[in-house]
Formats: sequence, C-alpha cells, structure tokens
Amino acid sequence: MNRTAVAVGGIVSLFVLVQVLALALVAPFDAAGYQAVPDGQTDNPLNSIIYVAGILVATGLMLLAFRYDADLLVRGVIALSATYICYYVFSVLFPPVTVAGIPVLALGAAVALVAAMLLYPEWYVIDAAGVVMGGGAAGLFGISFGVLPAVVLLTILAVYDAISVYGTEHMLDLADGVMNLRLPVILVMPLSLSYSFIDAMDATGNEDEEREEAERGAETADGERDDERDAFFIGLGDAVMPTVLIASAAHFSDLPTLVPGLDAPLPAVTAAVGMLAGLLVLMRMVAAGRAHAGLPLLNGGAIGGYLLGALAAGIPLVEALGVAPYL
Repeated sequence: MNRTAVAVGGIVSLFVLVQVLALALVAPFDAAGYQAVPDGQTDNPLNSIIYVAGILVATGLMLLAFRYDADLLVRGVIALSATYICYYVFSVLFPPVTVAGIPVLALGAAVALVAAMLLYPEWYVIDAAGVVMGGGAAGLFGISFGVLPAVVLLTILAVYDAISVYGTEHMLDLADGVMNLRLPVILVMPLSLSYSFIDAMDATGNEDEEREEAERGAETADGERDDERDAFFIGLGDAVMPTVLIASAAHFSDLPTLVPGLDAPLPAVTAAVGMLAGLLVLMRMVAAGRAHAGLPLLNGGAIGGYLLGALAAGIPLVEALGVAPYL
C-alpha cells in the first residue's frame, strides 16, 4: 500500500506539472501567435466536432497500422509530432538564438529531447518528454478553444472514452499498441526504484501480454489473485484533454490570477483541482487491478471544478459555459 501511495503521488505530480506548464505557456503562446484558429472562431463549437472527427480518423489509422505491423510508421509520425510540439514550447521558453534564420536553440532542444526518448526510452525520460509535450499541447489547444468548445470537446471525448473502453474495447487495443512504441504517449510511474521500463519491455518481448497480465493480476496456485505490479501506466491524453479546459479558462478570463507569475484565475484553479480529484478516484479504481476509462472522471472533474469556480467568482452559468450568445 505504501508503494502504491507513493506511485499515485508521482502520477499526481506529473499531472500537476502538465497543468502548471500549460498555464505558464498560455500568455507566451498567445503573444507568439500560436493560436490555431482566427480570433473570431475560438468560440465556435464546430471546432470541437472537427477535432473529434480527426481523433476518430487517427485512431482508426493507428489500429490498422498496428494490425498490419506498421508500427514503425506510427512511431515516426508520433516522434515528429512530439518534436513539433516540444519546439513550440522551447521557442517561447528559450532565448531566440538563430543561425541562418533557423532557431537552433529551441529546435536543438526539441530534437535532443525526442532523440533521448528514442535512444534511451527509460520511464523518467518518457515522463519528462510527456510533461513537455502534454503541457505544450494543452496550452496550444487552450488558447485556440474557447470555454464552450473546450467543454463540448471534453464531454464528447469522455463519452467516447467510456464507450471505447467498456463497450467496443478498441481503446484497450490501441493502448496495447502504443505502449510498445516507447514514446511520450503514456506516463509511467514505477512502484520501486529498481524498476526499468526498458528492461521490462525487453524481458517479455511482448508488451501486449505484459500489459494484460499487469491489469488482471497473475493467478496464484490456490486461485487467489496476485495484483502485484511493477508500475502504473496512464495515457498522456488523460493529462492533456482536461488541461485544455484549464488553459482555456485562464486564457479567456478577465479575472485576476490567484498565483503570482502564472495565468491562473479562480475558474482555472478550481478546474485543476476538480481534475486532480477525478484522477485520485481513477487511480483508486486502477489500483484494484483493472483498466478504466480515464476521461469520464478527469474531464468531468475539470468541468465541474470550472463551473464551481466560475459561479464562486460571480459569473452566471450561461456566461461561464459560453452559451449566452445562443440563447
């Protein structure tokens, strides 16, 4: 139980780092003009529908790639995407050092981080890259999605996650496939200091089999379940998606910040607290030895926390949700 508590604390810490980084990047990303949609389109809920459609297409293509042993292609696409997002992060955090017009410092740092992950995919390297990538992705989407599109996005994805885990179960197949890529699409928290993600993957040679065994527990000789595990695994998307609402609540709010030096108004802070409350419930369920859909709890906690914070700040519900123009 002590090891589990420490590991859960580690997962919570990683989620907090993603939240803090996303909030820290909101203003620099906005100043750099990294918003993905024009200013007049940030409140359009259709953006969420388009994005969800893109997720469905990408999921289908990845499942096909795994089925036909095209893992290398998926690995390359994810590595390029990781480099792209990490570059955005480093471009606003590092001095603008350029050579022949190329931002060598930011680009070099992004390439170095992804290269380290590819060449030495130990759990702490994957987690470090995951935090940078997760905070960057959440910050980029947060300044691009107004609160209403963000709430719509989180609601749809929570329903989809529940259906794909408990219904069709294809999300479990996708998770099994991406685990073997050893890229920052997961967060890994070991239950012992001696744990090595590289050794664990090499020892089995079959990540699907290892993940299934870790989730269901090994059967002992007397028929009892042995739920011992070496590490907790959680998808990076579970950290990114609810944090999009946190970043959006910060970017599109005129309220004063509660954290000096950080864009963190009350609704953003309470959204972060609600997300972490959902995470603790999720980790308690996962600790029982079975895979669960994360987004219903995480997204639901973020949305609930955001609404409580907005109401506490004196913002009417219709304005907090961004539906006033449609009424």
